[in-house]
Amino acid sequence: MRSSGSSGRNSGRGNHRGAGNSRDDKQKRAGRPRPEERRHEAGGSGGGGGRSGGGKPGGGASGGGPSGGGASGGQKGRGAGARGGAKGGPKQGQQQRGGRTAPARSREYEARAEERNRERYAGRKQVSTPKTFPGAEQEGERLQKVLARAGYGSRRACEELIDRARVEVNGSIVVEQGLRVDPEKDEIKVDGLTVATQSYQFFSLNKPAGVVSTMEDPEGRQCLGDYVTNRETRLFHVGRLDTETEGVILLTNHGELAHRLTHPRYGVRKTYLAAIQGPIPRDLGKQLKDGIQLEDGYARADHFRVVEQTGKNYLVEVTLHEGRKHIVRRMLAEAGFPVDRLVRTAFGPITLGDQKSGWLRRLSNTEVGMLMQEVEL
Repeated sequence: MRSSGSSGRNSGRGNHRGAGNSRDDKQKRAGRPRPEERRHEAGGSGGGGGRSGGGKPGGGASGGGPSGGGASGGQKGRGAGARGGAKGGPKQGQQQRGGRTAPARSREYEARAEERNRERYAGRKQVSTPKTFPGAEQEGERLQKVLARAGYGSRRACEELIDRARVEVNGSIVVEQGLRVDPEKDEIKVDGLTVATQSYQFFSLNKPAGVVSTMEDPEGRQCLGDYVTNRETRLFHVGRLDTETEGVILLTNHGELAHRLTHPRYGVRKTYLAAIQGPIPRDLGKQLKDGIQLEDGYARADHFRVVEQTGKNYLVEVTLHEGRKHIVRRMLAEAGFPVDRLVRTAFGPITLGDQKSGWLRRLSNTEVGMLMQEVEL
């Protein structure tokens, strides 16, 4: 009796403390579930616990919390759920439907479904949604893109031109970015000079003496076309120079500009340097400005000056806006001073500068703009 009482007292104390022996205490302290709990745990991230030895659902044999499977089982479930695909959790490629795990669809199944949908809607008329985003109703190109294509620098550099109020469209200064323009209809200017927005080309050639002022010569003589044979676009010359006259001659594919530059209405000035033999009278400049009678009418110079004198050799500068054939040579010869050598140093705002004989150079945007301003384009 004494031994049974003592054993009862010992078992009571053990049940009250919840520890059958030291091994169970060590397992609980280490966070490991008891064997029967591991056998029946459901896993997952704290969903439902397993039934342990006839216990209630959600409660382990060791009196675990509502997370299921005891404290250690809940911790393991949460970690496994975070990793994805652990025991008891949904595997990759599976979907949860109403608490159940649906099998993943194969690629063949998805391909057949897509093909069926394509066949189903193939015969239907495509309906395009209206463009409702801002600026969709606008047409044309952005101004900075047009300027960049015309050679005014990168788009960022062209945006800076707009920010500095240096660009105007149809007579109005542009004050904001993103303006759309029609290069074929709108008049665009930078610093008051018209921009050539189309694929036009403008060149200046320092024509040597002996070159014929034509693009082709049936007699096989050297001509202007020999200097532009590698150009993709057909160019033509603006006006003419005598075969023995040197200097600036313009080449372009802009027909309207070429026409206006040579039309008497616009009076584009040309400047020449002429080498003559002296001595010359003091009033030679006045005679040329007042007008020299030629067989086809009076010819007048706009400006005259002596540039250099070496003994009897004179280098004089003559500026005039007329474009008749051999007009400078005929005027000086009529005044009594035949020309030994003649060089055109400027055509409107385009000057010869240090351009060597026979060299072809592309005009800058500013020079093109000045030419257009000269003839009101």
